[in-house]
Amino acid sequence: MSTKMTINGVSTCTEAGTEKYEKFQSGFGRGKRILVQYDYRHTDGELFSCVKLTLNECRAARDRWLTGKKGKEVNR
Repeated sequence: MSTKMTINGVSTCTEAGTEKYEKFQSGFGRGKRILVQYDYRHTDGELFSCVKLTLNECRAARDRWLTGKKGKEVNR
């Protein structure tokens, strides 16, 4: 599957310090939900990716991930 965020399943978020996101529909009928796929490429090149209900939830998860990364860098 190819979207504006992926090519053959690989993220197109390649520039350090950038984010990409898009909404998509999961399910059909009464079980239909709109979700957000979110990718963030850290300045060190590591990719963070998640799927949540809202963009704000995605960014909150990214912020928790960044906080965890800072803790690991300090302990090195």
